[in-house]
Amino acid sequence: MEGFALTMPAQTEMNFKALQLLREDADKIAQLISVQLDNLTLPKCPLYEEVLDTQMFGLSREIDFAVRAGMITREQGQQIMHDLERKLEDLYSKVLLKSLDE
Repeated sequence: MEGFALTMPAQTEMNFKALQLLREDADKIAQLISVQLDNLTLPKCPLYEEVLDTQMFGLSREIDFAVRAGMITREQGQQIMHDLERKLEDLYSKVLLKSLDE
């Protein structure tokens, strides 16, 4: 199987598109987190936690692929995951506070 070379503008466009798609996927997960932040129902919904874990794992695999393919930098991938993890930590801390208040 022979490889192919892309011109610099085509490679740059492909890298930009990969980063854009990863951010869109991250935004979908952030939306799931946001819905739970609005409702704070996580402890009552183990299925939600399973879905969120699956989505986060899938995104991490997408990011790993994009990094290995040279489409994004490792730092860009880490930043996407870090931003989502911060949102998730915020959700868990609010859920914990709510459960302590009850």
